[in-house]
Amino acid sequence: MENKEMMDLNREYLGKIFAMLKRMENVALIGKETRFNRSELRLLTEILLAKCEGKRLISTQLAKRLNITRSAVSQIVNQMEAQGIVKRVADDVDRKIAYIEFTGEAMEHYEKEVATASKFIGALLNELGTEKMDRLLVLAEDFANAVESVNKKEEK
Repeated sequence: MENKEMMDLNREYLGKIFAMLKRMENVALIGKETRFNRSELRLLTEILLAKCEGKRLISTQLAKRLNITRSAVSQIVNQMEAQGIVKRVADDVDRKIAYIEFTGEAMEHYEKEVATASKFIGALLNELGTEKMDRLLVLAEDFANAVESVNKKEEK
């Protein structure tokens, strides 16, 4: 393939990838209004995942996991703390360190959101089937890994 043809093909795929990513930004796993917005739900999920791993997270760690700034995490946490959803808990040894944790009320709401999302996933599986869903997830993982690999190579 000639250089111009390759460039044209690359641009065509770039456009298709941008269109797909733009469309995916608006994909909601819950088809109705929810208590938590996407950022809040992602933050709560990370806190819960860490808890399942026997870990506790501070704002800096949440920012890294969510791929957003620490100030953005602080803003989300402040709003959620004011609503009684999360709380900051000082470390026993170093009082300057504050872990972000669920409140009891938040866990109840979170479980309801997860149940609603699980029902939606069930409907999605009925629509697509498990074979297509599995292929989609494998391809999405392969795509993400390839993007990370190319980015690492270009950093060097």
